[in-house]
Amino acid sequence: MTTESFETALPLETAAPIGTTGPVDLAAFVKAYDIRGLVGTQLTDAVVEAFGAAFVDEVHAAGSDVVVGHDMRDSSPGLAAAFARGARARGGNVVSIGLCSTDESYFASGRLSAPAAMFTASHNPASYNGIKLSRAGARGISFDTGLEAIRDRAAVYLREGIPAAASPGGYRELDVLADYAAYLRALVDLSGIRPLKIVVDAGNGMGGMTVPAVLGTAAGLPALPLDVVPLYFELDGSFPNHEANPLEPANLVDLQKAVVEHGADLGLAFDGDADRCFVVDANGDPVNPSAVAAIVAKREVLKAQAEDADATKSPRYVIHNLITSRIVPETIRAAGAIPVRTRVGHSLIKDEMAATGAIFGGEHSAHYYFRDFWGADNGMLAAMHVLAEFGAQPEPLAVFAKGYNPYFQSGEINSTVADIPAAYARVVEGFTGADLDELDGLTLSGDDDGVFWWANVRPSNTEPLLRLNVEAGRRDVMERVRDRALGLIRA
Repeated sequence: MTTESFETALPLETAAPIGTTGPVDLAAFVKAYDIRGLVGTQLTDAVVEAFGAAFVDEVHAAGSDVVVGHDMRDSSPGLAAAFARGARARGGNVVSIGLCSTDESYFASGRLSAPAAMFTASHNPASYNGIKLSRAGARGISFDTGLEAIRDRAAVYLREGIPAAASPGGYRELDVLADYAAYLRALVDLSGIRPLKIVVDAGNGMGGMTVPAVLGTAAGLPALPLDVVPLYFELDGSFPNHEANPLEPANLVDLQKAVVEHGADLGLAFDGDADRCFVVDANGDPVNPSAVAAIVAKREVLKAQAEDADATKSPRYVIHNLITSRIVPETIRAAGAIPVRTRVGHSLIKDEMAATGAIFGGEHSAHYYFRDFWGADNGMLAAMHVLAEFGAQPEPLAVFAKGYNPYFQSGEINSTVADIPAAYARVVEGFTGADLDELDGLTLSGDDDGVFWWANVRPSNTEPLLRLNVEAGRRDVMERVRDRALGLIRA
């Protein structure tokens, strides 16, 4: 890593009573896995400064490095600077990595063994911003594992002021992009794949900076056999072309058109902070994120087997959340590893990765987690695995990926529900005889004329919604279970 500058005496400016203009309800925007709210009303400099101070206290970082990075939103540099002031006031030595993707901040946290704060609102509109926090080594922080304590301590600092530490923290700047790109290239070798033309839609997000570095030559790395057609690579936090949320079909339209127009082999779409990646084939059709999880899981298991043929002393585990396709655990078992089914949630997956020593973890939402990346998620690394596997065989992606997507899924369907317990009771009663578990909401499963099916109903963390996901071995069975479940939920 290259240090650009180092300074120990940058002005702290604000270290005691912050003096907010009025009470701020921190509970309104401290979520289950991160902090995310409206800029200027919820996220102000004073609020963020208090969070910086509280974070240093919670992770015991006084006298140690604290990584701070930010995305391309107009509000991000100022908020990152406010967080740095609060962190330094409590004795944290701020390492500013400046403009970066979220997985770059994880890289810095892992490489430096330092806690990190990333300023981004991911795929949310420009009026939002937020903070993704990590403990040293890119370990996640959820509401139950420290975020609640940080929130409560920040509330005290907002009300009473931040007490200055005996030794204020220092400040230095660090450019990690080149090292980040080289690290990913070392994990997935793309040099020998067949030449591929790919369209990449960065959505005016941080992928516009990381893709040229990792898949191109912008970081000084050798050229790969990739012809990259860039789409919306200009960093612009106002998102002038479309929201940087590839999970919404409307935001994939431009990529789908460009893939067909350019005769590309495939397309990649990144979200705003570039930690999630979605794939479309040469016809512009989306590739199921569960198929991507299965592809990457197989590669990671085979890689682990090649590195250590004796797994008797340390079984190989791969994480998947309970609403990924059945093909994911099937692929994991076929490759010789043990699938571990978990609840949905970013920090939950990270915790389970650490607890089991899993080599990989995949979610339906296109978050992919790697043991070789400190257990953190990395959309770019997942994309590289897809390019490596696809580029090592001659079939079109539509044909190649079909083997990893043999079943029929409803996708996630949201319903506004006033009385969630009553809706649960209707679903259970309506599916009498089905197998039931409550790992995360309700998961019912059964067999319809020899065809498997499962349905998961779980509440949103932030809204009065129930989310339904259904999968079956045949389309008509999936549709029948889906419609029956929706009828009960919405009754």
